[in-house]
Amino acid sequence: MQVVILCGGKGARMKKITEDIPKPMATIGDKPILWHIMKTYMYYGFNDFILLLGYKGDKIKEYFLDYKWRNSDFTIDARSGEKRLSYINEGEKWKITFIDTGLQTMTGGRVKQIKKYVKGTFFLTYGDGLSNVNIKELLDYHKKMRKIGTVTGINRNSQYGILDVEKGMARNFKEKPNNKEIINGGFFVFEPEIFSYIEDEKKSILERKPLMTLANHNELAVYEHKGFWMAMDTYKDVLEVNKMWNENRAKWKVW
Repeated sequence: MQVVILCGGKGARMKKITEDIPKPMATIGDKPILWHIMKTYMYYGFNDFILLLGYKGDKIKEYFLDYKWRNSDFTIDARSGEKRLSYINEGEKWKITFIDTGLQTMTGGRVKQIKKYVKGTFFLTYGDGLSNVNIKELLDYHKKMRKIGTVTGINRNSQYGILDVEKGMARNFKEKPNNKEIINGGFFVFEPEIFSYIEDEKKSILERKPLMTLANHNELAVYEHKGFWMAMDTYKDVLEVNKMWNENRAKWKVW
């Protein structure tokens, strides 16, 4: 199965980092967020990736073009007058397809453009979300539900009191309510029928009309994940996950 990763966003709230590199290339330890996400899928046996590029996509291409020699031991033998390069350790065995989907293209439009590259059921996720979600269980759940799409739902308890406001007056107040809300955590599984739900190759936002229509048609299953999940939305988030990584508390590291 193929793993499609959305890597085209600008990351406006991470300007300290994204002036020079795209958001998925922000580093955790000495590797980009994107690498950490790919390693999770590879742990479960999925190593055929399609990267949907946009803002500074050339930086992602450069990273993976240079990846092997930068991350492997090798020998250069020039004794015969011709340089021969021999790798001692091969490193990650992956297949990566790089697709430029446009600088201003929205998420749905980026996905629409890979219709001709996708072969059957495929995974889709964002290039800035870390989780220890069990990819195999997610796929099994998708197969069991037999729907066009499955989204990983993340349980979020509200840590704040909630005000019910009407005409400028508080009508109700709940201090740290027990009710949970489920948010979109990415880590989707889709059948090829999803492409028919995306109408515009530039302006379509996947999270709006396509997913809403799927839900209205009873074609969007939700796999609830109760483990670790975190989105890299701000520079502070990047500092936080780096602290976790350096202190060996990286809960997303399943490999």
